Amino acid sequence: MKNQIICFLLVVNSSILFSQVKQTEVNTVVKNMKTQELAWNEADVAGFMKYYWKSDSLKFIGSKGITYGWQKTHDNYVKGYPTKEAMGILTFTIKEATQLSETSIYVIGQWQLNKEKPAGGYFTLLWKKINNEWVIVADHTS
Repeated sequence: MKNQIICFLLVVNSSILFSQVKQTEVNTVVKNMKTQELAWNEADVAGFMKYYWKSDSLKFIGSKGITYGWQKTHDNYVKGYPTKEAMGILTFTIKEATQLSETSIYVIGQWQLNKEKPAGGYFTLLWKKINNEWVIVADHTS
């Protein structure tokens, strides 16, 4: 009986610890997104792109279809938002952030650009932990 109680307590403690680790990882991703907001609002596209996977396998899905690759995604942002005024002020509202595994987090949210002609929509992001860093590997923004 004593061994069963010890096993039970170990399982409960492990579950609590894993839950705390998951929340810490989700908090890291949410913090990264806040850093992205700040970079965007300073017209710092390179800073905004820091959290995108610097790979040809990055996928950005928007109204014009799928863009593959970090460089092409970066170039599209620069082309679409050539000035600080065009970039406006970005605000993310996270609706859901769920850790799917030790190396993946799924985020659903809303974005709003306050500028002369306001814009906004929704996004779904897949974040992966690669080389011990959380990066966006797929971004579907509408």
